[in-house]
Amino acid sequence: MDITVHRPDQLSASIRRAWHRAMDESPEYANPFLAPEFAIGIGQYRSRARVAVLRENGEPVGFFPYERNSFGVGRAIGLGLSDCQALVHRPGITWDTQELMRACGLSIFEFDHLVEEQKPFGSYVTGTFASPVLDLECVDSGYAEWLRGTYPGLAKTTLKKERRLGRDLGEMRFVFDERDPRMLRRLMQWKSAQYRRTGRMDRFARPWIVDLVNHLSQVRDEHFTGVLSVLYAGDRPVAAHFGPRSRTVFAAWFTAYDPEFRYYSPGLIMHLRMAEAAGRHGVRLMDLGRGDKEYKDWLKTRELRVGEGFATRPHPVATAHRLWRRPVRGLRNTVLAHPALREQADRLLKTVGTLRTSGPVDSGRAGPRAR
Repeated sequence: MDITVHRPDQLSASIRRAWHRAMDESPEYANPFLAPEFAIGIGQYRSRARVAVLRENGEPVGFFPYERNSFGVGRAIGLGLSDCQALVHRPGITWDTQELMRACGLSIFEFDHLVEEQKPFGSYVTGTFASPVLDLECVDSGYAEWLRGTYPGLAKTTLKKERRLGRDLGEMRFVFDERDPRMLRRLMQWKSAQYRRTGRMDRFARPWIVDLVNHLSQVRDEHFTGVLSVLYAGDRPVAAHFGPRSRTVFAAWFTAYDPEFRYYSPGLIMHLRMAEAAGRHGVRLMDLGRGDKEYKDWLKTRELRVGEGFATRPHPVATAHRLWRRPVRGLRNTVLAHPALREQADRLLKTVGTLRTSGPVDSGRAGPRAR
């Protein structure tokens, strides 16, 4: 196996076509987070992003996107943002992980959403986790009929709340592929406020993430399209979502809503509207992403498994990094796996968020900087 390393923006058109072909040939690699367009987007704002291209008899057959620092510490590209990670390859191709890491100059490689089928990484997986998905079919009967047929338990309550919201604010309108950049900025402002309110790290306080989302929203390719969806009541946007889609997979990513209307469950309405619209646009799978959330339990039709772990080579840097990171991940996973601990952690974070948002320093913030 011949392995060469490239910056994402240096990938030739023929390599990108071969990468797309590998995605098409294996359903487990059809996720838009595994497309070269996502790696190229990350590479514009993360200078350490790289792609290893595996060749067999001179033909590119495997594609491994990652990030590497100067000490040889590697991580899946977009770690912390990407909900699907893998070495994308043609059917029947395998590789030696140690050889791959040597070629990439890595002493350690960290991942947290690794596709289960990545057998050469199997011995390095420290845990596997459920990633709920929603199987979709083309819908011709309209939203209300689709909702009643697919989610009979949710349909009555959700449709009742939608009707009430429409009566209170104006006629309900859903746009699956909204191109108004002002709505994307509104989504980021809502999400940033939600992060602060719930005590989470505000991703949109990081300019490079704002820039990345703005960039991805402009990408329109068969294997990766940034889709902004907006739910309107009258002329007022009440919920929005931004996430990528490929030909067959739509990834739920950033969802937020106007908290003034939280009692109407606008986030749930948004997900249901997106699922129905995505199915009509040819999507076969909506990936809700790893994590325990009540709405995911309501919506999922089944679960995939994703792996977390560290692939390592014998090296002091790898040992130090693993000793530092593994306990942190283990503690987080323990909390998330136990509902009582998770509820206590959520309460603590919300208390921190309340103090943060009510403080004099934070009160004047209007949202993330968007360029």
